[in-house]
Amino acid sequence: MENFKKKSFTVLKYIAFGVVIGVLVGAIDTLFGRVLIAITDFRTDYYLFLLPFLPLAGLLITWMYNKFSAVSLKGMSLVFETGQSKRNSIPLPLVPLVMIGTWITHLFGGSAGREGVAVQIGATLSHRIGRKFHFSNNERVLLITGMSAGFGGLFQTPLGAVFFALEVIVAGYLEYEALLPAFIASIVACITSHTLGLEKFSVNVTDTLDLTDYKVIIFLVIMGIAFGLVGRLFSYLLQKSKDFMKNKIKNPYVRIGVVSVPLAIILIFFYGGRYSGLGTNLISASFSGGEVHYYDFIVKLLLTIVTLAIGFQGGEVTPLFSIGATLGVVLGNLFGISPIVCGAIGYVAVFGSATNTLIAPILLGVEVFGVANVLPIAIVCIIAYIVNGNLSIYSSQQKAMFGFEE
Repeated sequence: MENFKKKSFTVLKYIAFGVVIGVLVGAIDTLFGRVLIAITDFRTDYYLFLLPFLPLAGLLITWMYNKFSAVSLKGMSLVFETGQSKRNSIPLPLVPLVMIGTWITHLFGGSAGREGVAVQIGATLSHRIGRKFHFSNNERVLLITGMSAGFGGLFQTPLGAVFFALEVIVAGYLEYEALLPAFIASIVACITSHTLGLEKFSVNVTDTLDLTDYKVIIFLVIMGIAFGLVGRLFSYLLQKSKDFMKNKIKNPYVRIGVVSVPLAIILIFFYGGRYSGLGTNLISASFSGGEVHYYDFIVKLLLTIVTLAIGFQGGEVTPLFSIGATLGVVLGNLFGISPIVCGAIGYVAVFGSATNTLIAPILLGVEVFGVANVLPIAIVCIIAYIVNGNLSIYSSQQKAMFGFEE
């Protein structure tokens, strides 16, 4: 009886924790997301006036971090290190710094994402609140709950968010103790952000692939290999580029100020800011019959890597979505099968490969594109995950083999 009461109390405590974090993080996600949308629209209209100031924007971001919390520059690494018991806490100044830094990056045309911001905000607040009110002694439970709320509230994909947070800290190991509070937090964050006016991106894909046709199966295998290699390439180049920039240009002001000059020039003259920002314009083109170039995916990949490697703020996931979607459309047209379906598969498979996650991208595919193509999505994601070979955009991600962490 005593054991039952103890377990019941733990369940109620986790539910309460999930609700609190879900509401708080969902509200902040809404603020962050709606301002980012407004900034993106403004930059799209006035990119010729804003992009030339990208180097100055970079200097401002670097100054802010060094002035108020230099350690916060480590970003997602702080979340991973805390979850792996390598550090005790995540600095609270990270929350406003990463939000403002990302807004500035996008306003002046840097090629970056947004999920890193939401995940860092969620993890920071969840860890701080969870510790203060003793919701759990398990560091990973606290972090995974917040990460789920951050990702889920921003993208409004609660299942994908939960399993992304569960899978990503230690690849190959799932902290099932965190499942209940993470699920509650993700659902509540989604409801909160939606209620406050943040819209979900989704495409009702009704086209299907004929899996009884052996040619389609062959094409799916080829796509799995291609998406896996692109995710692997992104992860490899991102880590190598960050190391190269830090080693070759040690002064962060010189690094971001000088390198962003040619970056700004390229972003201006490559189709008028086409590759600036999140890449949602490329995603829209992929699923609305817009113009998609065969080189879109590689140009977006390279420019995002340079933007993040020199110190601009943001994330990688939305650019990865655009890279996968545009490549998928190109391959679909090449193979003579539905480019919309191939774009949807690429959207999640490249993300899964680059983050070294498997369950999350499959669930994300269902939540964004519906259930009509869940089997081909799963097939390609599995192949891409295998081809990736345990590389990740997150350098601090640990790997677990047979239940033992490396």
